[in-house]
Amino acid sequence: MKLLEYQAKEQFAAFGIRIPQGRLARTADEAAAAARDLGRVAIKAQVPIGGRGKAGGIAVVDSPEDARAEATRILSMDIRGYPVRSVWCERAVAIDTELYLGITLDRDRRRLVLICSAAGGMDIEQVAEESPERIAKLWPDPFAGPHAFEIRGLAFSAIAGDGALHARSAKLANGLADVAQKLHRVATSLDALTCEINPLVLTPDDTLIAADGKLEIDDNAAWRHKDVAEQLAQDRTGDAAASGDDPFEAEAQRRGLTYVHLHGDIGCIGNGAGLAMNTLDLVKQQGGEPANFLDVGGGASAEKVRNALEMVLLDPNVKGVFINIFGGITRGDEVARGVVQARDELHITKPLVVRMTGTREQEGRAILEAAGITPALSASEGASAIVRLTSGKQS
Repeated sequence: MKLLEYQAKEQFAAFGIRIPQGRLARTADEAAAAARDLGRVAIKAQVPIGGRGKAGGIAVVDSPEDARAEATRILSMDIRGYPVRSVWCERAVAIDTELYLGITLDRDRRRLVLICSAAGGMDIEQVAEESPERIAKLWPDPFAGPHAFEIRGLAFSAIAGDGALHARSAKLANGLADVAQKLHRVATSLDALTCEINPLVLTPDDTLIAADGKLEIDDNAAWRHKDVAEQLAQDRTGDAAASGDDPFEAEAQRRGLTYVHLHGDIGCIGNGAGLAMNTLDLVKQQGGEPANFLDVGGGASAEKVRNALEMVLLDPNVKGVFINIFGGITRGDEVARGVVQARDELHITKPLVVRMTGTREQEGRAILEAAGITPALSASEGASAIVRLTSGKQS
């Protein structure tokens, strides 16, 4: 679950992290009204992706008239494929220094990592590549959490090379310890994969304020956070593109399918994650571009195979489909019946290549051949065939 900036900030504030006063606006008039109440404001596009400032999705204005004009402009934007449906209007903050503070999952160490840098306001990946010495990391105990003394040490490491901050390092380290401990509670309480403040603004009076927020909650823990999921569902009003969800992946989730959209032109269906991944590799090896990853799982019924085929073909870029099935629990005849049923009911005219082996493979092949679909004898042969058929090349 990807939260928009204002939603992330609401969660931060609930845990005691200071945020600028703000208001959500879905129209230019609402933005103007917010500016009248708040004074000088930043108008910020609410899309689930970074780089809004570079794209022109953020503007600081001094009057309601300017707020209306900028909101009108920003609400008409499409930022890296995401339409802007709303803007967050927040009181402008006096910025002395911009810091970075974030928590994410370190899969190698199997625990959360706390990251701090004096190079706030920039993509942390860019800082890591260009100036890795400006990034400090801490892997706190997953049960005890980060201790204040550990975070102070992290803060001193992060600002060690910044002469301007050196004189304020003691007070800054204490402030960062407080914010970091609260941010860690946000991350652990909400099962966050990413929990980030960038920039974390240090004001002239040494106050730390979360001027931006990013929060992504593990989908596997959504059942523990039904209140957040319900709020997101209400705020999205059915607009998957605006919420950051791929519309095809959102539809697959609704259908109970394990699907990842990959933007190629050859639909791929397998049973079991390993075989499904191998199917993608074989298509790539033959010079094709997979349009998706789709795992129908074990024991796939005819109806589930039909559902999977319909899902894959919702993508208009798909020129043909390669179905690669190993029959352990899954029966070949059931798969074949699902393919034929889908072709007939959905009036599929695009090329279909089916490779199946294992349980009742002979029966399955017979069903396909009787329906005019020639099965491939091996996975490599099937991948080669679908690439040839979708590229228009003849054997």
